[in-house]
Amino acid sequence: MPRKGMLRGVKRIVVKIGTSLITEEAKISRRRIERLVGDIAELIEQKYQVVVVSSGAISAGSGALGKKREHLSIPEKQAMAAVGQSILMDEYRKCFRKHGREVGQILLTEDDVKHRRRFLNARHTFNALIEMGVVPIVNENDSVAIKEIRFGDNDTLSAHVANIVEAGLLVILSDVDGFYSELGDELPIEEVRSIDEDLRRRAGGAGSPHGTGGMATKIGAAEIIMKSGELMMIANGRTPGVLPALMRGEKLGTLFKGGKNHMQSRKRWIAFNMKSSGEITIDEGAVRALVESKKSLLASGIIGVSGKFNPGDAVDVMNPNGATIGKGISNYSAAELDMIKGKRTREIRGILSGTYYEEVINRDDMIIHDVP
Repeated sequence: MPRKGMLRGVKRIVVKIGTSLITEEAKISRRRIERLVGDIAELIEQKYQVVVVSSGAISAGSGALGKKREHLSIPEKQAMAAVGQSILMDEYRKCFRKHGREVGQILLTEDDVKHRRRFLNARHTFNALIEMGVVPIVNENDSVAIKEIRFGDNDTLSAHVANIVEAGLLVILSDVDGFYSELGDELPIEEVRSIDEDLRRRAGGAGSPHGTGGMATKIGAAEIIMKSGELMMIANGRTPGVLPALMRGEKLGTLFKGGKNHMQSRKRWIAFNMKSSGEITIDEGAVRALVESKKSLLASGIIGVSGKFNPGDAVDVMNPNGATIGKGISNYSAAELDMIKGKRTREIRGILSGTYYEEVINRDDMIIHDVP
């Protein structure tokens, strides 16, 4: 199918802008921001809903204070982000106001997408801003984020934002023309439909001195988007009119195309935001029930339990050969499952006192992976 056809159903777009696109000589460049904002404003005039994920806060702060980013400690980088975020937003505000648009700042950490209530609160905020005609501009909350709650790069952040707002397309604008099969290739790959170990290997390498994401992080973002059943593009943000050109279906950059099945919002959150606290191993009959018949998981099909988890925690679901076939939210703790594994529903009442569930993992709380 031509690109124009693939993009026909897209209404909401997340545009990630790399630091190198909005800086000159290690300082924020209004000229460069104005050009990109012009592209985005044109998309909005065409009735697309656009969310911007922009890097550049640390560079804005270090440029304003005359510091060299490469010499900064982590606390100093956090301080530069605190200084630079307001500078960055002010530049975007001035540029968007020339097009009659207001902007709203959203700062996120990984904690904000790991916890369901905060995830939904973030979605409500995005939706409210978009409904009011305000352009949301997102960055990681670098001034307070620590290692344990950081995305680490804005490529990954942009993929999570695309899932929060249920965008049909993520566009990662960088200073390269797309994803190249090998170094020295004249043109980037036009389309990628699957990501394997060889492609990940070819994506290795760091980004620019002023950014944190190289091609490897962009491929990581593409994996999230493709598993959600949506589209992602990597394109050169220095190409004049690149965003309108992409939406016209012109063959610029690299298109990453997900499968036909669009993952429901709750299942996206389970797949990409919940960390597994343990494993449940099931027999072949249960595997068939989950994979082929799309059933919920019952205790009768469980043959093994490992890890320490509580009701409401995410667990990986394994087949008898040890391959992970899915992931879901358990209604039981590990200790409880150890007592009721292999038991029929009518037997569970006699083993567990108090409330019990017929299903260990409800189908709506589970995602099934593609297993070779």
